[in-house]
Amino acid sequence: MKILITGGNNAKTMKLLKAFPSHFVLLADYGDVPGIITENYAFSSLGKLNKDSIAHILLNFCITESIDTIIPLHHFEIEPIAKSAVLFSEYGIEVLLPHFEQLNNYLFSEQGLNTELNVFVKGECVFSTKTNSTGNNSSVLNGVFVLDNSNNFKLFTI
Repeated sequence: MKILITGGNNAKTMKLLKAFPSHFVLLADYGDVPGIITENYAFSSLGKLNKDSIAHILLNFCITESIDTIIPLHHFEIEPIAKSAVLFSEYGIEVLLPHFEQLNNYLFSEQGLNTELNVFVKGECVFSTKTNSTGNNSSVLNGVFVLDNSNNFKLFTI
């Protein structure tokens, strides 16, 4: 499986490489991106940032690069990609985000002090950076989450 994670220029995204040890991960970002390619991951540029056509840019990139799953991490990508999830799925690309109708329940304007990442795929916690993780599962969670100060899951964005 080939996974695209946006925000590849941010060091926080490197934590997510551990979540997918048996998959190839493409860390992508807008503008200049380091030209690093390894056996398990690579960096790639998404080109110039154009917030008006984010969904189109990412769908085109996913099709061109044969991406199976996309994990958008930039805050400005979340809503357009969630709205376009059905279109992505028509091309066989899974979007790791909550459904658009539920998105506001998981948005958080400021990242809290908790930086423990939890990756959910179709409700199953497949990875957590927390050493004492209980393997929480929730049928509605899909994406990368952190816990806010009230221990509620919120989308991890950069």
